[in-house]
Amino acid sequence: MNVTVALDDDLVARARDIARQQGTTLNDMIRKHLESVAGEVSGTEVAEQLKLLWASAPGHSGGRKIAREEAYEGRL
Repeated sequence: MNVTVALDDDLVARARDIARQQGTTLNDMIRKHLESVAGEVSGTEVAEQLKLLWASAPGHSGGRKIAREEAYEGRL
């Protein structure tokens, strides 16, 4: 099925850049997001998406030290 949406040109350009960095397409990113929202994504697909996200994120705290209590705040 084809769907038409109205999006800001700058948003599309930035999203395409991110997709390119992740080795995928904007269409594939949107499809995967909709699948995850609709609950149709397998655990393997989620793991693959996380790997791509981790590879694209710097993962550095900038020297900020985080206390254990702060890290787990609201989770337990």
